[in-house]
Amino acid sequence: MKHCLLAVLCALPLGGALAADEMAMTSPGEMKWVDAPPSMPKGAKIAVLHGDPGKPGPFTMRLKVPAGYKVAPHTHTQAENITVISGALYLGMGEKMEMGKAHALKAGAFHYLPGKTPHYAFTKSPTVVQAHGEGPFDLNYINPADNPDKSAVKQ
Repeated sequence: MKHCLLAVLCALPLGGALAADEMAMTSPGEMKWVDAPPSMPKGAKIAVLHGDPGKPGPFTMRLKVPAGYKVAPHTHTQAENITVISGALYLGMGEKMEMGKAHALKAGAFHYLPGKTPHYAFTKSPTVVQAHGEGPFDLNYINPADNPDKSAVKQ
């Protein structure tokens, strides 16, 4: 019933990102932004900065989303570390999207979320966040009908 983002992330170009055990320096102009995988709502862009989110090991990536972007309640198998680079990310806990209960994380804010914790997110303005953690990174919707990738194989 759950669909994993993993297969699509494995196919993302790393844009010069190096193996997890190599030093990396990336200036903003060097980041290669690509469309987010189809299991994420349209409009998002992703840049992988280090490692490979689709494989075991450390990774760092950025997510750029427009105003009004929403990600329905979901979980990740591994812990998720989020730093807000610009804008504000509204993050709520639970299996139902309750916008009034979300917390605003403004630029500079950090959030640690243990694996398998149901949560949801949305924006009110264009926002960039950085995520890092241990791969493989996945995204499992609580309600499979919320997965924007309608071609996803239902298990």
